[in-house]
Amino acid sequence: MEAAGSSPSIVEYFGGEDGYRCGYCKNETGNLSHGMWAHSMTVQDYQDLIDRGWRRSGKYVYKPIMNQTCCPQYTIRCQALSFQTSKSHKKVLKKMLKFISKGDVSKVVSEEEPMDSHIEDVAACDFAYKSGSHVSQSELTPLSVDHTERVENEDKDTGVTKEEVNVQKVESGSLQICADKDTPVPGEPSRPAKIVHAPPKPGKGADLSKPPCRKAKDIRKERKLQKLLQNQMCTFEGSPLQAGDQIFLLQNSKSKTNQPKTIEDFIFVSLPDDAPHKLEVRVVRSSPPSSQFKATFQESYQVYKRYQMVIHQDPPDKPTINQFTRFLCDSPLEAENAPNGPECGYGSFHQQYWLDGKIIAVGVIDILPYCVSSVYLYYDPDYSFLSLGVYSALREIAFTRQLHEKAPDLCFYYMGFYIHSCPKMRYKGQYRPSDLLCPETYVWTPIEQCLPLLEHSKYCRFNQDVKAVDEGRIKELGRVRVLHKRTVMPYSVYKKRRKGPSDEASVQQYASLVGQTCSERMLLFRS
Repeated sequence: MEAAGSSPSIVEYFGGEDGYRCGYCKNETGNLSHGMWAHSMTVQDYQDLIDRGWRRSGKYVYKPIMNQTCCPQYTIRCQALSFQTSKSHKKVLKKMLKFISKGDVSKVVSEEEPMDSHIEDVAACDFAYKSGSHVSQSELTPLSVDHTERVENEDKDTGVTKEEVNVQKVESGSLQICADKDTPVPGEPSRPAKIVHAPPKPGKGADLSKPPCRKAKDIRKERKLQKLLQNQMCTFEGSPLQAGDQIFLLQNSKSKTNQPKTIEDFIFVSLPDDAPHKLEVRVVRSSPPSSQFKATFQESYQVYKRYQMVIHQDPPDKPTINQFTRFLCDSPLEAENAPNGPECGYGSFHQQYWLDGKIIAVGVIDILPYCVSSVYLYYDPDYSFLSLGVYSALREIAFTRQLHEKAPDLCFYYMGFYIHSCPKMRYKGQYRPSDLLCPETYVWTPIEQCLPLLEHSKYCRFNQDVKAVDEGRIKELGRVRVLHKRTVMPYSVYKKRRKGPSDEASVQQYASLVGQTCSERMLLFRS
């Protein structure tokens, strides 16, 4: 058991025998995946799971069976700190800037990526309902620590001594502080990310490792800082960035001579006093729901309902509040705060885009130890002309850089799955530099090396070292942690106590998919 104040992840594994309808190629039974219901999950466990190809839809966590499913889905991450905006990305950023500052509405249909939403999660949503858990909360509450420790030490073959069990408790217990459901989360990180520039080549602009010279025009610009972000601020749970933070933002996002413009150059700009529109981005904790999240729930749901009906052609009765809650608000992730973590903490959030006092888009995100993971985006179809799918992805990359300033380990932006066999889903590969996850060895490979392989075969092992194996693979099945009759025990003890037919094949499959580390930390529920 973990120390007081920290609860372990508890999961129910469902296997993956049945095929479901594929949202990409429309094959009725071709979508094959393994799935489990997460009753609760630590952010570190979820980070480790998505680094093994898993992904969540509400509380349902699934992993495509890559060599069998009709449209293989490769986990993709963007290296946020070295991200470079493409021409089409700049078009979207300029379009938003023109709209806010001048009221310009571009009638031209641009050719940017169709980042309407992460459609794969719509497909995942269907089987999440079929696989809901029927286990009562009391069955999921482990008994006293003493009882659990006695059981964990019952089996001498496990090799886990009482001392080791206690060490595990202390290590895992020191990470998490449980917050009160309605306690407002502390303000947004005070400083944005440092933009990492490559060292300049001779004759290619200023040496960015040295402090920049102060120019008169820069000093004049600073006098306008009180106006900065007035119409386009970013707030966390209602706390706007202070003037000092804004100075830092400007200094770090200012375009340098011969340096390509960054996302921040387009987002954090001084707007005219008579700007016709005001855009504000608010980050609110969705699980457990903060008071701000509760206060805006109905408005947010109405935007989702219109989005599903217009963009995805859902009938009026389909986007129910229940569906919205289960799919986009419920999360197994425990809220966590760490001294070297982001000030907002880790867990599940809604990033709300407020235009002139009303919500026009919501990005559902998870903030994890090493990344911001994008779950879904929905928006008001009346504002489709602003390319909000692309715009929100760019804002989420900028947000990742901002969080990195306080949490140095947090430097990636996970975009869900890349599906090469579905041309509509290839746009994610245009956020560079990015990597795809090898489905056999779980190492990250630059996307440029993966694309030629995917042109030849929809399923690929990206790791070209033929001797390489999954380093996190299960080595000792007996050490898998099980929750049985409210008691935590190693699988070796549970196996002896279990009555009825053996479930070893199912436990072996679960452990091989989640890996040794997660299998020893998470609790696998067995009835």
